[in-house]
Amino acid sequence: MSQEISDVTRAKRKNLVGLATMFHSWWSRRHGHAPPTSDTDARSLPPAQQAGPRAGVLWRMRTTVKDEPGSLAVLCTALAGRQVDILSLQTHPLAEGTVDEFLLRAPGELEASELTRVVAAAGGADTWIERADAHDLVDAPTRVLGLAARTALDAAELPLALRQLVGRCTIRQTPAVPIGGGRAAEGVPVEGVLEDTVMRLRAPEGGVITVERPYLPFTPTEFARARALVELDARLGPRLPHSHDVLTLPEGNDITVRRADTRDLEAAREMHERCSARTLGLRYHGPVGDADRYLNHLLNPRFGRTLAVQSASGRIVGLGHLLWDGDETEVALLVEDKWQRRGVGAELLRRLVGMALAAGCESVYAVTQASNTGMVAAMRGLGVPLDYQVEEGTLVITARLDVDARVITRAEAP
Repeated sequence: MSQEISDVTRAKRKNLVGLATMFHSWWSRRHGHAPPTSDTDARSLPPAQQAGPRAGVLWRMRTTVKDEPGSLAVLCTALAGRQVDILSLQTHPLAEGTVDEFLLRAPGELEASELTRVVAAAGGADTWIERADAHDLVDAPTRVLGLAARTALDAAELPLALRQLVGRCTIRQTPAVPIGGGRAAEGVPVEGVLEDTVMRLRAPEGGVITVERPYLPFTPTEFARARALVELDARLGPRLPHSHDVLTLPEGNDITVRRADTRDLEAAREMHERCSARTLGLRYHGPVGDADRYLNHLLNPRFGRTLAVQSASGRIVGLGHLLWDGDETEVALLVEDKWQRRGVGAELLRRLVGMALAAGCESVYAVTQASNTGMVAAMRGLGVPLDYQVEEGTLVITARLDVDARVITRAEAP
């Protein structure tokens, strides 16, 4: 099975046509889940967003200077000559030269290209620049401690924390044992591997976490921070937030909605056994005999987040998955037959979309069949713009979330 993710959405929509091949093709793409990236193009903000007593634009900039006395002073003087404030500075010594990372406030009319020219004239090389925001005003130690705290509370936060730690990047995790068999991924030493714009770390549960970003090499300092975050995750072991929400359905039944992970594997298999072949077919888009073997992957917090619905008896009667799929995010639902058409699926979907919004996703999509009226109704119930694409019975519904988040009611998950 392929370990590479390329053009995820287009390939997925083509390969989901068919029966047996559709099922296994879909799962072969579940190895490259990564939190969505955000727009960090280096362009100035509109004048309307530059208001205030000290109007300007925040920039993050990184450049390499010679490791010589006075070289940094020359660069700072050049920036001051263009009325650029240096709000923070980190230095990353290398074997040759020093990488300086700045947080700058520049006049609104000063374009990124002009800033780069000023830096180059002052001796800076390999300069990289992108827009920053108020979150970047937090100093690096405080930011790292905050990410560590988030990771300590929730194992699913590790991919998101890594991205916030190093900025715009692509994160992929390759399992130690591929789903459906096949050749295992090449391992990495305990200390990890740093190769220019790519770092590979040993995943806590086995396999490899690959972090890659375009053009901008990782520094040894960034590598050490990322490795420390992964080591913290490994030491803490499986964990999830402990909160539960108890809800009363319109017909009077109480249900509990909570986060789920691989520790719920057996209960999820038992739910599979209680589901009809039609229900499993609508969820997995093809033959369902092998559905159980993929639950371990679906419930793994490295690849997304899962919500479980429990009945008063403690049985899991519904599962909702939010899956990182490259730069996009997939939502998927499975509700036991006896609990369908009671609002369980709609409740799960609202909460999953709330998680997607919190993670910065601009859209989510669901892959189903045109005959799955329940999923279509749940997506329409979100109250956000929807796009539909149908290919030979396979329906892809994309919900655009770049609207007022208040239209999605009760979106926060436990």
